[in-house]
Amino acid sequence: MLDAYIIEEIKRQERQRRDDRPRLEIEIPRPERPRPEAPQRERDDDEESDEDRGDDNVIRIQL
Repeated sequence: MLDAYIIEEIKRQERQRRDDRPRLEIEIPRPERPRPEAPQRERDDDEESDEDRGDDNVIRIQL
């Protein structure tokens, strides 16, 4: 299934560029996973910052 997604992404990017050279930049959403309980601290806003997450929620692949 992932193979078909990657192939379709390559074709889509080639059509956008109108370029025959194979290049691939793809972002795959990471599956949701339970987060370990962290000590609670006071925050002014309810949203997590990027620093709190530690990493992006996507996997980036460049070939």
